[in-house]
Amino acid sequence: MNAEIIAVGSELLLGQILNTNAKFLSEHLAEIGVNVFYQTVVGDNPNRLKQSIEVAETRADLIIFTGGLGPTKDDLTKETIANHIGKQLVQDDEAMESIEQYFIRTKRHMTENNKKQALVLEGAKVLPNDHGMAPGMFLRSGNHFYMLMPGPPYEMEPMFLNYGKQAILDELDTVEKIESRVLRFFGIGESKLETDIQHIIDGQTNPTVAPLAKEGEVTLRLTAKHPSVEEARTLLDQKEKEILDIVGDYFYGYDETSLMEALVGKLAENKQSIACAESLTAGMFQSDMAAIQGVSQMLKGGIVCYSNEAKEKLVQVKKETLEQYGAVSKECAKELAENIRELLSADIGISFTGVAGPDSLEGKPPGTVWIGIAIKGKPTKSYLLELASSRNGNRRRAVNYGCYYLLKQL
Repeated sequence: MNAEIIAVGSELLLGQILNTNAKFLSEHLAEIGVNVFYQTVVGDNPNRLKQSIEVAETRADLIIFTGGLGPTKDDLTKETIANHIGKQLVQDDEAMESIEQYFIRTKRHMTENNKKQALVLEGAKVLPNDHGMAPGMFLRSGNHFYMLMPGPPYEMEPMFLNYGKQAILDELDTVEKIESRVLRFFGIGESKLETDIQHIIDGQTNPTVAPLAKEGEVTLRLTAKHPSVEEARTLLDQKEKEILDIVGDYFYGYDETSLMEALVGKLAENKQSIACAESLTAGMFQSDMAAIQGVSQMLKGGIVCYSNEAKEKLVQVKKETLEQYGAVSKECAKELAENIRELLSADIGISFTGVAGPDSLEGKPPGTVWIGIAIKGKPTKSYLLELASSRNGNRRRAVNYGCYYLLKQL
């Protein structure tokens, strides 16, 4: 079964509210093997809504509507659908009773237009609204199924979970489960990753493989469909191995895991502590780390050493190092990492020094960054970055690269 979601409401088009209903429905429809290939948003206009329905009918078996079931004149969803499929609107007595009881409980006067909310499409299965007044409905007309639900998420979500999902399941011959897994990569561009696994992308069937570039990283969404959840996950495991055999050096985590979360998890697993000396990042690395619960077990602390004076006095970088090589150098980065590790008695020291921009520094262009990593018992390493983003973009990417390089060493 293929579905299209049509969200009705001019407030959505004006950006006054976010269409979270489409995300919610797509996730839950995927769980029962219903494909959502299109999502549409249309304003409170019967002509444009009718056009949207006609288009949806050419490409979907099931059309789910959210919004436009209220008591006001611009709530025209069910009226428009009734007119389109040639059905009458009839009063649902249980819905009418529920609406009347609501006004009795709240000691409010029920205006005549509230009775409109009790009207449903003739022959429809009524979906009770346990958290509001307007009921939903589900019916088949010709070759299509139509589901209508209210717009407010606190009404729509429980209605779908308690009544709507089962109504759809009752119409499915075979329930296929859709399982997805996101693989996260860093240090490789989207075009390079896609080129390396082009034969996998070209030959995809089940699971499917979809690349997606995000700021500074690339993700691959793997999606498998099978009546058995276990078999779908086996398909994902096989495809993941095939991909990681090629680009596994850049892989760092799954789904919504960030680089910093992956790093903190690894530090916790290894029972290692860390200390930081930050120049151009000015505490951003520590701030990101401190946002994660449980980090107090590993983060010893750090120093923001923006000026050369701070590097020399607070982190004990040699004056000769700064004079001979400059602050933006591998020598300075290494000393910062080694010294902060020693000063705070940590297992690991990490440092960031460079040119955020927009101006050059010490004859080096904006985006020049050195990262130092000193791990107890191992040789200190330094990494040169030549970034080309905005000032804050360079700082953000430096932090991400710091996480990535340290992860690769652990």
